[in-house]
Amino acid sequence: MVMAERAVPSRVAAAERVASEMGFKKSCIPEVGRLLGLAAASKPHGVVAESGTGSGVGTAWLHSGLGPGARLVTVERDEELARRAAGIFADDERVGVLTGDWRLLDQHAPFDVFFCDGGGKRDDAQRVVEYLAPGGLLVLDDFTPSSHWPPRFEGEVDELRLFYLTHPALEATELLTTPTSSVIVATRRP
Repeated sequence: MVMAERAVPSRVAAAERVASEMGFKKSCIPEVGRLLGLAAASKPHGVVAESGTGSGVGTAWLHSGLGPGARLVTVERDEELARRAAGIFADDERVGVLTGDWRLLDQHAPFDVFFCDGGGKRDDAQRVVEYLAPGGLLVLDDFTPSSHWPPRFEGEVDELRLFYLTHPALEATELLTTPTSSVIVATRRP
């Protein structure tokens, strides 16, 4: 069975153009993006957050599932990227683009959906977990699949992945997004 490719949301296309213009090469892939849209849609009145706005591609995917009663806050440390991404969402008061360190998200937590694509994922993983509201969803991308347990990366135990997959406050799993990439999706236990 051949599946038809769904159209890319217009704000995703706009953010991809910004990434191209600025030479930004770290935007989330469409396979992750569609997961982000689904995650945001699952919390129609929730607080959705992103660490690492970049040019706004992941933000736009989150926005594609954003409910009318939800709000989305994202943070980017690069001033020009943040400014350009903010322009993509300037007409939607539900979206706020912050410029600075990922810890600016402190004042907006807890989150019903948190796409941790930038700061926090590696440097303060416990704080990332604490940002989640009970029942909140966490999405972490840019992992390389591992068929071993405990998971390995470059021949060593992947301590970061192990932290999220075995954290006592989380119910977590790893999903393939492509044959060579995976995401961790977790929910915070009540």
